[in-house]
Amino acid sequence: MFMARDIDGRNVEVPESAAEDIPYFDFYEPDWEGFISYYQKNGYVVLRNAVLPEICDQANAAFDREVSPSREMIQRQNPGYPQRHQKDSRGYMMNPILNVQSMDPASFPRFRFLALNVLTARGVKDGCSKLFGESGKLVQSMFFEGNLGTRPHHDTYYLDSTDQGRMVASWIAMEDIAPGAGRFFVCPGSHEIDLAKNGGDFGMAFNHGKYHKLISDIIANRPLKISAPALRKGDVLFWSSNLIHGSLKTTQPEFSRRSFTAHWIPESTDLLQFQTRVRKLDCDTVNGVPVARPKDFARLNNRVVAKLQGHFPKAYTLAKRLVIKALLR
Repeated sequence: MFMARDIDGRNVEVPESAAEDIPYFDFYEPDWEGFISYYQKNGYVVLRNAVLPEICDQANAAFDREVSPSREMIQRQNPGYPQRHQKDSRGYMMNPILNVQSMDPASFPRFRFLALNVLTARGVKDGCSKLFGESGKLVQSMFFEGNLGTRPHHDTYYLDSTDQGRMVASWIAMEDIAPGAGRFFVCPGSHEIDLAKNGGDFGMAFNHGKYHKLISDIIANRPLKISAPALRKGDVLFWSSNLIHGSLKTTQPEFSRRSFTAHWIPESTDLLQFQTRVRKLDCDTVNGVPVARPKDFARLNNRVVAKLQGHFPKAYTLAKRLVIKALLR
């Protein structure tokens, strides 16, 4: 076992490799009844061998060829507007990409295409469909290379299905994730806790820090277990929108932790943002999966708006907060 640390400095013992971890479930030897039962009890479940390694390798190669050397502004998960790469001393991209399915197809054609082959791989879409009891649609994605640490949170605070609690997210390992590379972690069973709603004292527009402190205090005072499964290339961790999760601190900076995250909702539902705003999405069909493309850079108007956001980030951030605050009243 390996001693890692969470973002608040607590020691967390994690399995060093999949051989030390619990076996979970294997896409090639499916036990879907057990898979669903484990998810319902714990709020998460791991499906090993869900994506073929060669599909991961193709997307990784496209990232190395098209994305990593680029000097273009790309939409980011944090701070939420376009930026150029921010890299560490080893050349790892530290600001994750938001919505790879919406990247500019003129600049990143192969990565945009091959990333969706990963995100909609049979093991991923079958896992979601089993948990939904119906087909799913992909509404958001992210790509990580390095790790700055993700504070513990639950997704429904930001987005969910209109049938709240039914959104399922997937974390797809694009390489064997080293124990100190900033592994993804979950707090099993935390999906059963009635957590604060987005708004008022915990509204994300101007009280986001209070929300983060609340979640950290819940982990410390319950106390909740922190579990960081050992994921190999092609393994997928699925979790509930109500589950507390995040990423551990990086204690082995020599390792990257390439991975995709995707958020899925049942096909019969719509997207709910900030537990308030309902969005009906126009979707393309990719590999038999409905895929939403928020702020698709294939469209000129989105590229123009993104350029303005990137050049005037403070004004954009303030305007966004004011809009969210108005929505949360």
